[in-house]
Amino acid sequence: MQATRPIDTQVSVHLHSPQEEAPPHPGAGWTRFVCISDTHSGIFRLPPGDVLLHAGDLSSYGALPQLTRTIDWLKSLKHPVKIMIAGNHDLCLDENWARPDYGFRPEVNYILTDRATVLTASQLIQYARTTVRSLASAGLYYLEHEPLHFTAPSGKVWKVYGSPAAPVHLEGAFQYASSTEAKAIYQCVPEDTEILITHTPPYRTLDKTRKGKHVGCQVLASRLKRLRHCRLHVFGHIHEDAGARVDDVEGMHRVSVNAAVPLSDDIVVVDMRD
Repeated sequence: MQATRPIDTQVSVHLHSPQEEAPPHPGAGWTRFVCISDTHSGIFRLPPGDVLLHAGDLSSYGALPQLTRTIDWLKSLKHPVKIMIAGNHDLCLDENWARPDYGFRPEVNYILTDRATVLTASQLIQYARTTVRSLASAGLYYLEHEPLHFTAPSGKVWKVYGSPAAPVHLEGAFQYASSTEAKAIYQCVPEDTEILITHTPPYRTLDKTRKGKHVGCQVLASRLKRLRHCRLHVFGHIHEDAGARVDDVEGMHRVSVNAAVPLSDDIVVVDMRD
């Protein structure tokens, strides 16, 4: 993707990097979205903006201390609104991983290093889920197959939906194995969604692996065709195809952002007119 690129009078897409910063905020009547994903417990320098969107893989391998490191970092950021979802690495947020036949070993005790508390697997996951649900006072919202309406600093009310799901890839969290499961997940996305955050990309949209294979979700791609109000779709998961593209959808420009950051210093910034 090229750097600063005004699309029309309604949207502009930019790359922010240490070498070339994004241009100044366009001003009143606009919302600036800063898009990231797959931070894997890393700490990154981000440009300012009205809204920070994190499309999952908050942690490296799903351990609670790794998640806590990311949460503490996100809480410290000055973006007025911060919205996050989980990804396939975020095991300690997936309730399925408390099942004896599925994930964390139920006979093992897990210690919270900052408070000398010993938890079972089920208690650990409940603790992690309660933590990410209790951050609204810091302007940080966690979405898991659910919508959120928020008011940007400009006064615009944006309609967002977030889902951590992704097709099965090795052992991971929030994964589905069939098109039937995928349809049940993505049918829940409201028709009036304006900002969609998923961990997986849709099929053939910034989803190509190093081997040249498209691994995005075909069901999600099909669902997006019916989301005629969706102006911005942010995802990650496939690190090597990070970037952004703009498509014309029935006369509207839709920005798709693979916001994965591990392989690049570039941060995608999207300005949208309210």
